[in-house]
Amino acid sequence: MCSCSSSNMAGLRRADMQKYGRSSFCISAVFLTLAAGLIAQTDASDVLTVTDANWTLILQGEWMIKFYAPWCPACQHLQTDWESLGRQSESLGISVGRVDVTQQPGLSGRFLVTTLPTIFHAKDGNFRKYVSSRTIEDIQAYVVQKKWAMVEPVPGWKSPSSLLMSGMANLFRLSVWIRQIHTYLTNTLGIPSWGSYVIFAIITLFMGLMLGLMLVLIADCIWPSRPKRREDKTVVIVKEEVSEEEVEDILMEEKRTSDLDNENERVSGDESTEEEGAMSDAAGSDQSPSEGAAESSVRKRKPQAQNTTEGT
Repeated sequence: MCSCSSSNMAGLRRADMQKYGRSSFCISAVFLTLAAGLIAQTDASDVLTVTDANWTLILQGEWMIKFYAPWCPACQHLQTDWESLGRQSESLGISVGRVDVTQQPGLSGRFLVTTLPTIFHAKDGNFRKYVSSRTIEDIQAYVVQKKWAMVEPVPGWKSPSSLLMSGMANLFRLSVWIRQIHTYLTNTLGIPSWGSYVIFAIITLFMGLMLGLMLVLIADCIWPSRPKRREDKTVVIVKEEVSEEEVEDILMEEKRTSDLDNENERVSGDESTEEEGAMSDAAGSDQSPSEGAAESSVRKRKPQAQNTTEGT
């Protein structure tokens, strides 16, 4: 009985020790995981993730901003030095940020990022592109020795806060959105690529027609066509603007011209009456004696005819 009980107690102790070892291992694993997460969180807090929602924070103060992509090998090589720069941001008196272009296409268009990784230095809204070596020592010297002062800032029309770059950001977002729709149509719905292109072409034509119609309506509202009545009014206004002296001069000239016209008409009328009289005299002298005799015979015959009628 004693040997059996002692063996049972030993088995139980071993089982308890195994359970205790397993539980302690799980606890330590959880503790290590939480500690690693806490450390990663503190490291990540030193480097601010810049997005479309909070990018205006970099317009104030001094910043170093990195544009990267997770699949870029050069960006992965720079990641360790960039995190080290973030931990030294307080001593350097700057803020350190990063932008994932795969998640924030609008910001890549706003800053016109064409190569990866791309680093910008920002000082009170003035942006300069960092083109030196990407080692942590050179980046620190760029900030501490103020080498950025020897670099020309980005011009105003190309600044991320300008209207042009805002439109570029929207264009990049639109391109990504179109790409997602194309992927959805071809992969999910099974539409061929040419069918997707035809759909986009039809939508583009329709949007172009609508945009043209809106532009025509806006132009008619801003610059309406002028009727003819307004032209008459402008003439009247011009006449009213003439001074009284000029009006008197114009009336005097009109009176003189009318007097001259009347005198010319009188002279022409006198000449015409003289010509008519000469023509009538010439016509009377040109009459033949036969015509005069015929007229006298007609006069003699008329009284005879009257006498015969009275006798009857």
